[in-house]
Amino acid sequence: MTISIGDKIPSVKLKTMGKEGPQDISTDDIFNGKKVVLFAVPGAFTPGCSMTHVPGYVVAADKIKEKGVDTIACMSVNDAFVMGAWGKDQNAEELLMLADGNAELTKAMGVEMDGSGFGMGTRCKRMAMIVEDGVVSHFAIEPPGGIVETAADKILSLL
Repeated sequence: MTISIGDKIPSVKLKTMGKEGPQDISTDDIFNGKKVVLFAVPGAFTPGCSMTHVPGYVVAADKIKEKGVDTIACMSVNDAFVMGAWGKDQNAEELLMLADGNAELTKAMGVEMDGSGFGMGTRCKRMAMIVEDGVVSHFAIEPPGGIVETAADKILSLL
């Protein structure tokens, strides 16, 4: 079942790249008591994600945070090393780059997709949400091939 507005974000551990290497970070630490914009992409370093989706959030980060957002998080079913390198490549210092390497959060939210036709295995659908104190207040899944409903400008207009 796909997560919906009013649902609480499932409690799982993700990874982020720290100075000493991959570090655990819980969804409770990310979302509880905070206003968070979470967007997810099918894969780091993929064309739409690297040329449009992440750059939009990098450019809009200050405006999004001015609307009271504590954290802007980008999640992908990739490992922490890939997400760390991709964050550097994208100059995404203002974004929390989250690795859902085993697709645990992706599956718990019901947003997995089969990317095996592209040699990618299980991935997360392109989606975005606004989460307030751990509860989803806005949620959008992007139709295949698009970056409109989950784009930074769209999310900014909803804050």
